[in-house]
Amino acid sequence: MKAWPLRLIVAGLAAVLLSGCVGLLLGGTAVGVGVAHDRRTTGTVMDDQTVELKIYDALNKKLPPGNRISATSYNGVVLLTGEAVSEGVKQQADAVVRGIAPPVREVYNELVVARPNPLSARSNDSFLTSKVKAALFKIRINDFDPSRVKVVTDRSVVYLMGLVRPNEGDAAANVASQVSGVRQVVTLFEFIN
Repeated sequence: MKAWPLRLIVAGLAAVLLSGCVGLLLGGTAVGVGVAHDRRTTGTVMDDQTVELKIYDALNKKLPPGNRISATSYNGVVLLTGEAVSEGVKQQADAVVRGIAPPVREVYNELVVARPNPLSARSNDSFLTSKVKAALFKIRINDFDPSRVKVVTDRSVVYLMGLVRPNEGDAAANVASQVSGVRQVVTLFEFIN
């Protein structure tokens, strides 16, 4: 057997076996770059991700079926959006989230008691989120980074979260309110000096 077919087989096998490592390396780099622009500490970013996972797990175990609940954690502040099947389930979801550790500092329960929105409405919300994120790049304030603003959209209502200066928060809310299709803007910012 000639050496080049063996090398080709080994190279192909190596590419298949190592392809996951490349994705891991690139994914890790993207997370690292995102954290570099964030005003939260790396530990807080990790805590927020852990809290979200714990919330989804707890809600799936403790609530009856038929709800569509999204949880967003930013700097220990949790935003609940979506639909609950009853007022009791809405309150139960709130209580479950408040019991999550690491401690959740605050909960904004914006759940609506209704049947889950259809996929078309959720797709529209995703599209609005993208439009708002793109619009934030129009803001021209010294040291403002649009990636520091967390944008969540539900039922065409845009929620803005983040650690921002007051003028950055005002500018972000103003820009978001001008995006076509946005019904309302709710600011849940934490202000820094």
